[in-house]
Amino acid sequence: MSGEDQRIIDDAIKIANAAQSRSLVLRIIGALAVRIHSTNSADLFMRLGRLGNTGRFFSDADFVVYSKQRGKLRGLFEDEFRFRIEGYSMLQAKDRMIYSHPDGIYKVDVFLDRLAFSHEICFGSDPGKGRLDLDFPTISLADLLLEKLQIHQITEKDVKDMIVLLHEHRMGSEQDRETIDAKHIALTLANDWGFWYDASMNLDKVLTLAADYQAEKLISREVLIGIQDKIAELKRHLDEEPKSPSWLSRAKIGTQKQWWKDVEERSR
Repeated sequence: MSGEDQRIIDDAIKIANAAQSRSLVLRIIGALAVRIHSTNSADLFMRLGRLGNTGRFFSDADFVVYSKQRGKLRGLFEDEFRFRIEGYSMLQAKDRMIYSHPDGIYKVDVFLDRLAFSHEICFGSDPGKGRLDLDFPTISLADLLLEKLQIHQITEKDVKDMIVLLHEHRMGSEQDRETIDAKHIALTLANDWGFWYDASMNLDKVLTLAADYQAEKLISREVLIGIQDKIAELKRHLDEEPKSPSWLSRAKIGTQKQWWKDVEERSR
């Protein structure tokens, strides 16, 4: 791993720890969180070459925090760590804050209460009552997997992140730091047909690409079988979870109507 990658990892953990000391519930998300939460799969992460031949795995650090702690958030980044808030960010302050490292090394995105991209993942807004309190320094494994499953136009790097998550962690129906809570994922998707549809398609893409990686000797047969078994278990939970009336109603329309939200990409 490059020195730049290691610095972003170290900085993200340092920021999370500093937030903890301020009673600020701030959690790491995205690929960085996958890497931090899957230390035993560092070799697999490297072999899969998440960002191709760039020599880098991470280009920024992303976090999520409760909106009711916005004041503490600004104090942490702007006063303690001297990050520069971007003017563009002030226009999005309700849902997102964007910062630049004081030396311009990388950007930081901080999302408030939820991630709203192709589909929405909500964490709550009250410290002590929301899903951010389930884990540290990252969001929970179930939420990390949902973060990837919600992507309508998923990329290969996101599939690789899911392979690492699935390889290292158990699939179950309980909330445990090292277990992917399939029950929570199933409940989330049972209320949103569009999210369920994209998640189902993305799980199939993981299966397809994992088989390709095994054929290319990037992962072992044992790793492939483990991933296949965990996805089968997750799909069983998805199938067995009763669907909400809104899910059933939307399912009748199916793909005749757009089922995802368009995501505007901003160059960073």
